[in-house]
Amino acid sequence: MLTLTPTAVSKVQEFITEHGAGDVSGLRVAVLPGGCSGFQYGLNIEDGPEDEDEILDLAGVRVFVDPFSVQYLEGVEIDYVSSMMGSGFSFRNPNSAGGCGCGSSFTV
Repeated sequence: MLTLTPTAVSKVQEFITEHGAGDVSGLRVAVLPGGCSGFQYGLNIEDGPEDEDEILDLAGVRVFVDPFSVQYLEGVEIDYVSSMMGSGFSFRNPNSAGGCGCGSSFTV
């Protein structure tokens, strides 16, 4: 379905540790309506999954994906990048038909 680069895994594990979350905590990856191009990505550290979530284990990181978002995350790679302009998570979505200049929203 989706993948996390080793750099993203390391950063997510760091955030989970800082969050002080328990053994069932993980990273929620969501696709939300909005942004300049129609959809935007959402990431959040959560204490546990919701009832309907698909739960993935990606290199030791639990990832929670809701049923709506699953359809838009097939083949997506999440990375963590640092540059002189800042740092943050980036998304490579092979299914995206376009996006905006800021890189935080996309169309399908």
